[in-house]
Amino acid sequence: MRIAIGQFDTTVGAFDRTVDRIVALAEEASQAGASLLLLPEQTLPGYPARDLLLRSDFVEAGVRALADLADRTRGLPVAIAVGHALPHEGPGYGLHNAAVVLRGGRQVAVAHKRLLPDYDVFDETRWFDPGDAPCVFELDGVRIGLTICEDLWSEPPPGARRLHRVDPAREAVEAGAQVLLNLSASPYEGGKGRTRERLLTACAARTGAPIVYCNLVGGNDSLIFDGRSLVIGAEGSIVARAAGFAEQLLVVDVEPGLSGGLETPGAAPGGGIDCEEVLEALTLGLRDYVGKTGFRKAVLGLSGGIDSAVTAAIAVRALGAENVLGVAMPSRYTAGMSNEDAVALATNLGIRIENLPIERSYVAFQEILAAALPGGASSLTRENLQARSRGVLLMALSNDLGALLLTTGNKSELAVGYCTLYGDMAGGLAVLGDVLKTEVYALARHLNRDRVVIPERTIVRPPSAELREDQTDQDSLPPYEILDRILRGLVVDRLSVEAIVARGDDEAVVRRVADLVRRSEFKRRQAAPVLKVSPVAFGEGWRFPISQTFRF
Repeated sequence: MRIAIGQFDTTVGAFDRTVDRIVALAEEASQAGASLLLLPEQTLPGYPARDLLLRSDFVEAGVRALADLADRTRGLPVAIAVGHALPHEGPGYGLHNAAVVLRGGRQVAVAHKRLLPDYDVFDETRWFDPGDAPCVFELDGVRIGLTICEDLWSEPPPGARRLHRVDPAREAVEAGAQVLLNLSASPYEGGKGRTRERLLTACAARTGAPIVYCNLVGGNDSLIFDGRSLVIGAEGSIVARAAGFAEQLLVVDVEPGLSGGLETPGAAPGGGIDCEEVLEALTLGLRDYVGKTGFRKAVLGLSGGIDSAVTAAIAVRALGAENVLGVAMPSRYTAGMSNEDAVALATNLGIRIENLPIERSYVAFQEILAAALPGGASSLTRENLQARSRGVLLMALSNDLGALLLTTGNKSELAVGYCTLYGDMAGGLAVLGDVLKTEVYALARHLNRDRVVIPERTIVRPPSAELREDQTDQDSLPPYEILDRILRGLVVDRLSVEAIVARGDDEAVVRRVADLVRRSEFKRRQAAPVLKVSPVAFGEGWRFPISQTFRF
């Protein structure tokens, strides 16, 4: 049997455009001689549609789209396995996360997702009812088990907790399936591709059935989907891989007992992040966020620092230099080298840069406040007035130019509150909000591997917010190598202070960082959406109360 894997980028709610795309893919798959076109999870509504799934008009639009797809592919020989939000009668929410197989204009099989994740960024039990039986159907003499994403994750990767009591893949094979299909929308995080490969090869070896796995690609809000669809042989070898972070129609011949392709799951890079992979993810996430929210251009502040430099470089990768505007906003505390490096960066990237000094607005704000603060504003207030003066200017440009304002702060700053509400936190998307400061430096060096994009001085000079004389980040924070190590323990690994101290960090420093993380929750709740590239990102996968007294 020849199967075409249609790894493509969907937009939530774009039913007509999605049907057009599927029809085009079905025609291409037919021309390639495929018997079946496999598409991602929730293809028709787009994923994740979230609380749109609670709206009857949205669900009904999906039902009409499925009928339209069936009608428009009636004359094609290829079967189509498409992800869909399928209403049902009886108890529950009235909706299944479903996979529907169409052929010749009619439904030949329907699977209901059985394992509904409600951890990390997932909340599927809020919208869907679980299925209760395997779906096995016959196509061209081959018995196929139809599964959806989490259904193949019943056996966790080594070291992970088992979350489910049933094994839908095994049950499908026990019901007669010779080949397993899986429609997936598995979000990206560093190392996730290798985790999937290990899990799917183990599942194929455990069940003795080849697996054809189609994963979504593209960015939807904070989530980035990396594609990298797979075909796994019955003995657990990787037969074929689709591209990462790009659309692709991958056509593969599959049969019961399929083997070959001597590949094994890819090895993890030695230490640190995979810089090229993270850059690809952030580029895709930014490009889709801009395009799917109706923007075409982006604007950001250029301080001469490392974070704004890396953000600008990613914006150029995603949108093109002609669609990125950099804005330098020097104050009395801005070093001459910062202005020079901002201009040099803009020249290297080929983007336009505007210079808007904030001195007059900074002074005006203090004069206005003088009546209410006869003793003068505090040092912290004066620092924040500078950041907020810049935020006002950037938002004005965003409004007038119709350009998305990108915030440039990193995860380390967001974790400990080293950022100003309505100042440097102003904007529509935090490109580096899930990238620790030490990782930002790694990305900068990677961007410079072939030619100088980011001025070397930007990389080697001590980081500073430049809101007062001779200020550096380390006046207020531990060195970033130490801070980031502690933050990985607190945020990603969810370790206690005691556990982190036991690994060798100073207890007073760890407790101070933990207190900063806890006390900064109110800021993060007001932050721009963060592109998720790590196992635990602030935002959708981080649900901590603001009002609480537990000291972790």
